[in-house]
Amino acid sequence: MPVAPHTTAPREPGLQAWPAGMDRWQVPGRSARLLAVAAGEQIELIDLEGGQPGELLFFATDGTCRTDALAGGGRVIADVLDALDATADGVIEARAMLLEHGIALAGAQALAVFGPQGLPGAQVCFDCPLDGWVLLAVPGPLMAVDGQATTTPIELRRQARPGAGAGERTPPPPLAPPLQDIHIDPGTAHAYTVRAGEYIQVIDVQGRQCSDFQAFSLEALRQGRESCLDATITRTMLHRAYPQPGLPSKAFSRECEPLVELVQDTCGRHDAFATACHARYYDDAGYPGHVNCSDNFNRALAPYGVAPRLAWEALNFFFNTRVDASDAMVVDEPWSRPGDYVLLRALTDLVCVSSSCPDDIDPANGWQPTDIQVRVYAATSTFQPTFAIRMTPESIPQPTRQTAFHARTSALTRAFAEYRGFWLPAQYDTVGTLQEYWACRQAVAVMDLSPLRKFEITGPDAQALLQWCLTRDMRKLAIGQVVYTAICHPHGGVQDDGTVLRLGEHNFRLVCGEEATGLWLRQQAAEKGYRVWVRSSTDQMHNLAVQGPRSRELLDAILWTAPAHTPLSQLGWFRFVPARIGGFAGVPVVVSRTGYTGELGYEIFCHPRDAQAVWDAVWEAGRPLGLQPLGLHALDMLRIEAGLVFAAHEFDDGTDPFEAGIGFTVPIKSKDVDFVGREAMLQRQGHPRQVLAGLALEGNEAVHHGDGVYIGRARVGVVTSACYSPILQQSIALARLEPSAAAIGTAIEIGTLDGHQKRHPGQVVRFAHYDPDKTRVRA
Repeated sequence: MPVAPHTTAPREPGLQAWPAGMDRWQVPGRSARLLAVAAGEQIELIDLEGGQPGELLFFATDGTCRTDALAGGGRVIADVLDALDATADGVIEARAMLLEHGIALAGAQALAVFGPQGLPGAQVCFDCPLDGWVLLAVPGPLMAVDGQATTTPIELRRQARPGAGAGERTPPPPLAPPLQDIHIDPGTAHAYTVRAGEYIQVIDVQGRQCSDFQAFSLEALRQGRESCLDATITRTMLHRAYPQPGLPSKAFSRECEPLVELVQDTCGRHDAFATACHARYYDDAGYPGHVNCSDNFNRALAPYGVAPRLAWEALNFFFNTRVDASDAMVVDEPWSRPGDYVLLRALTDLVCVSSSCPDDIDPANGWQPTDIQVRVYAATSTFQPTFAIRMTPESIPQPTRQTAFHARTSALTRAFAEYRGFWLPAQYDTVGTLQEYWACRQAVAVMDLSPLRKFEITGPDAQALLQWCLTRDMRKLAIGQVVYTAICHPHGGVQDDGTVLRLGEHNFRLVCGEEATGLWLRQQAAEKGYRVWVRSSTDQMHNLAVQGPRSRELLDAILWTAPAHTPLSQLGWFRFVPARIGGFAGVPVVVSRTGYTGELGYEIFCHPRDAQAVWDAVWEAGRPLGLQPLGLHALDMLRIEAGLVFAAHEFDDGTDPFEAGIGFTVPIKSKDVDFVGREAMLQRQGHPRQVLAGLALEGNEAVHHGDGVYIGRARVGVVTSACYSPILQQSIALARLEPSAAAIGTAIEIGTLDGHQKRHPGQVVRFAHYDPDKTRVRA
């Protein structure tokens, strides 16, 4: 029988996971959140990782403790905030709000929620009986580096009473007291002035709504010149030869003057590919007379003496366009969620104009234009540079953060780059990438690697879970030993790599790259019914890498190990030991003989509270030995020379461990139990589609990740990583090649331009390029 056409129903977890009327917060371990609630609202708590106790208190508007009205009773606590981190933002804000509203914690009743044996994802819900305040505290111990008593976050949700939250969302609370608070209705635009140093926040209130932005130098306008933002000049000044999604760190005018700089961005997907929408676009699409941003700009800017234009150039906030494989521009719905925003800082006095785009004839605004909010904040406001990181589309965005070593590294450089949600030095201003590199090869270097994700895997089924989820055989991992492993999908593709430390019979620590790996491990544990807890400890365990031929000499001078533990001078490769800085009563650390440079080296793990003391001890002991700080740029050169793989370069979910050059992590013959991806890898073992190989180039010109590798006209592979090797004095690369083209000595060419018009000759060589037998790391 004939059937009706299908509906369009894409799965949109990022948009649907946050229904109207719901607000969500993630309360970190050892922190708190005080929240105003109304009668009839529902409070929901979720123990995200399991095993995390919480304390919930409820206060009426008159300041009296009414936890009994919320849940029927509780226990008296002197001051629940005393057990938390007094320096945490949430604790500071909660104390200030309690004082402001006359709420005393002494003698208040708290309701204990969850517990140390709770399962990941456990939930409890409460209905608010009256208007008041809810206080959630997430207590826990200071984690010892050789222990695993970590404190993890609890998610707090507030759902409006039935009928109250069914309408459209309202703008989120201001970041600070605003100087201007401008609401822009759908299909309109508004012009406003901003003084130098002030901040401009452009907010997507409902989600998936574009906002064009343009800014003029106020001084140039007074002199009769229209000096406004220019995308071509901006890309040129920032060495971005092609428009890319995202935002520039600064945006420049046609006179090459920087007008605004990016401070915060919670969306991460914008563009400056094309103009703001204009009348001709709608005319040619068959919608003559359609309202458009360019005409709206003209009307809004007329009072400032700005001449009208048929089509305005603009920064297109939240606009999701890209260039496809055939170099055509395509558009899809924005990535922005409700409340996402961009925060800019004015670098001179400006006239700005913002729109709420009226486009309803394509997906640009999700087919339904909504409103935009613009707020201007005083120059005296303080905002840390951040942009949002979401582990999954449903996750609450987490801002990029500073590591516990930032106070020391920021005194040596301003060149920071985002790395896995943290700011890390790309290079050091007073040293330079080459000097950093040579320090590691010839003496000793220190690097902050705190963003690496750490997970504590504990419980009677801890080994079983890791045996199932990791490629290595966990039965062979002794206490005190470290092993490098791959973590694969069922189809054999690599989703992450990392090292595993065995702290006890049922106690492991995974140090890896992806936050999502912890979520995946918990999902696997639930599906298999394993009794195990996977709890994140990244925020309670920061780490330095101390690498280079004199690293042992440096650390041996400052580390004390207990008589029952292996002294550092005797610590074997891929072993770790608890130690202390400076003696029996010194700062506790865990030291592993591991690294990512191809040199003798170690990693030092410590609690963030001790980070500066650890840095200072390493710095003082290392200076006579030629110690230098090491940034990301130099590290990349070192690891390419050493043939060490990097996510999204040598491996991704489309490459298995054999194709990624880490087939040694898959002991299929000796690991006689099933594990994720084993069947797929059994079929591929010995028959890889591609293999990782080393390339040496004849010239000194650079090649790059993604360049094709050719034999004649045939493309036989792709460059995954490349650099000029200072110690080998030649350009080198890692590449995935067809197996038939991977024999050592095979002559190849790397193609640039279109792959055929310019070729760089080279040959396949043994890798690692530097110290292929790893004699230096084993020294």
